[in-house]
Amino acid sequence: MRRRDLLRACAAAPLALAARRALAAPAAGPFEAAWESLDRRPMPAWYNDAKFGIFIHWGVYSVPCYAAVKAKGQNPYAEWYWNSLTEGKKAREASDNCALTWQFHQRVYGADFPYFNFAPLFRAELYDPDRWADVFARSGARYVALTSKHHEGFTLWRSAEANRAWGRPWNAVDTGPRRDLLLELMEAGRRRHLHMGIYYSLYEWYNPLWLTDRLRYATQHMAPQFKDVVNHARPEIIFSDGEWDLTSQEWHAPELLAWLFNESPVRDTVVIDDRWGKDTRHKHGGYYTTEYTSGLQQSAHPWEENRGMGYSYGYNRMETLADYRTGRELVLMLIDIVSRGGNLLLDIGPTADGRIPVIMEDRLTQIGEWLGKCGEAIYGTRAWKHSRQWSPGAIPKLQDSEFMTEYDITRMVDAPPAGFAHVEAFLTAKGKTVYAIVPYRPRGEVAIDDLTARRVTLLENGEPVQFRHEGGKLHIRVPGAMAAALPNRQAYVFKVETA
Repeated sequence: MRRRDLLRACAAAPLALAARRALAAPAAGPFEAAWESLDRRPMPAWYNDAKFGIFIHWGVYSVPCYAAVKAKGQNPYAEWYWNSLTEGKKAREASDNCALTWQFHQRVYGADFPYFNFAPLFRAELYDPDRWADVFARSGARYVALTSKHHEGFTLWRSAEANRAWGRPWNAVDTGPRRDLLLELMEAGRRRHLHMGIYYSLYEWYNPLWLTDRLRYATQHMAPQFKDVVNHARPEIIFSDGEWDLTSQEWHAPELLAWLFNESPVRDTVVIDDRWGKDTRHKHGGYYTTEYTSGLQQSAHPWEENRGMGYSYGYNRMETLADYRTGRELVLMLIDIVSRGGNLLLDIGPTADGRIPVIMEDRLTQIGEWLGKCGEAIYGTRAWKHSRQWSPGAIPKLQDSEFMTEYDITRMVDAPPAGFAHVEAFLTAKGKTVYAIVPYRPRGEVAIDDLTARRVTLLENGEPVQFRHEGGKLHIRVPGAMAAALPNRQAYVFKVETA
């Protein structure tokens, strides 16, 4: 970008944020520091329309970038390296991820190499926030959440609280990259009209104050640091985490959120999740979160499934090609989640030198190519009365949204077990228009229950297609020649305009 264009974009960014704030303003407060009041705050409209966001796990853990085991019931997260290392020194089972992490650490770095020594090696020397923002925009994502601070306590902006509590430089400006990694990306994303936000961990595994007095930690460290990052980065989404050891009252979460909604610079546009104490998930806060599951099956409340492309959020050198979801799998996952009223927050784990791994960029590019042609069936839509149209047969049941449950929507489309139905179409709606998203090249007829049309077109090119009503179904037929001429896509969309 030329200097003149860069200065113009920087000058326009605050104006664009102010315009979004004016358009998205929820009902007026003030909001009291009580869940009864906070839960009445409307969700800013942009979030329910956005549907697709990018999660980014990046920090000191990106230097070792290692997790050994992907077995169910064991932590496969590379960003938990410090915790796995600490626990691994006590582990008895040699096959346990923690024990294997400790063995790896001894072999590669040495038994006396402390975790703190990774910070100077986290240099981000190839970090180009404008290129990242370009990749995210081309992926079709509408919002981004970067780990401002994970459970290790290291911050990606200059935090006086981090340095004071740890008694050492423990942020990306004072050590390692010596750059404000967080603010640079926030500004780059806003120049691409993305809604930019943060992940923020309430607790820190080995923070000295946390280990000695958790209630003082909450009020004297976490709360002022939270306000600092909000004022500094002005996030439009806050993915809180690490809440599970204390109640929301012990975290003083209602007081923090009352400040956020009443006084902060993002009071009108900010969206929050439901992780504010061990008593709040799927009960209080903002959108409900699920993690490495099929998500929520039926919920009138806004919700979001978050996951990586492989098994880990942070980049894990141990993952192979077979561990990554294909582009088709990720597109179908997005379609399925949106058809059930949810959002997808898909994670990438950059390398310590600041690169988006090529395989992750490839997957994002494939999603963006599909959304570029068919995004009308995703953005701004809502769940229709049926989320899926099944073929005849027994309908497989998705597992409940518990951590790391099996979720393979592609198998339900391409190769369900013998005797089970397969998904013929996913359905979304926008006003009087219903979108029937077919996860294969159209062939013969597609029949949709309880749907009446006055016009049906192929979304990609606007070409009308044949249809009829019979037996309480809308039958859509695409001639063979038309189907054969369609370009290869992960899915195709019929735009059904109802009476």
